[in-house]
Amino acid sequence: MKGIVGKKLGMTQLFDPESGVVTSVTVIEAGPCPVVHVRKPETDGYEAIQLAFEPVAERKITKGELGHLRKTGAGAHRHLVEFRGPSELASGDTITVAIFQPGDKIKVSGISIGKGYQGTIKRHNFASGPKSHGSHNVRKPGSIGASAWPSRVMKGMKMAGRMGGKRATQVGLTVHEVDAERNVIMVKGAVPGPKNGIVEIREEAR
Repeated sequence: MKGIVGKKLGMTQLFDPESGVVTSVTVIEAGPCPVVHVRKPETDGYEAIQLAFEPVAERKITKGELGHLRKTGAGAHRHLVEFRGPSELASGDTITVAIFQPGDKIKVSGISIGKGYQGTIKRHNFASGPKSHGSHNVRKPGSIGASAWPSRVMKGMKMAGRMGGKRATQVGLTVHEVDAERNVIMVKGAVPGPKNGIVEIREEAR
């Protein structure tokens, strides 16, 4: 299982001088990520590796986290992320963007941009009501239940509420370019999260 943790820097366009094709890409600063722990089926019940990302001052993390990181000599890091699946890596190894190549199929996970409290048209893609003269139902959600039965609003009803700010995974993405010297990976298309948001890049299972 190939995976790395990074920070979304933003989006830009790349021009192919030969064909003139314009490609929209997301620029992600990923790694280097030291492997700080390896989980095994015999001891943990599943296979996974734990990666650290974004070095920080020791005073900015708890003593428990610092002791855990010091076991492999990784030093203080702000983020710890597990990537499940079999791996040949060992504690103390370091992962860089060089594990990916242009054309690799990947999926990217992150916390989506929070939109605040939104109505049903924006949050759930409801259609608007008639806009003709006398209409009082232009952006209202409509009926949310009958009175006789169930005499209540059923759980899971699509209604207005907080939108975004949740974990989201975008699948079907492709690596467009890798710059190992600057620890940058460019992904074709958009990925979840705001600028400077933490994202997880995984290879997509074939």
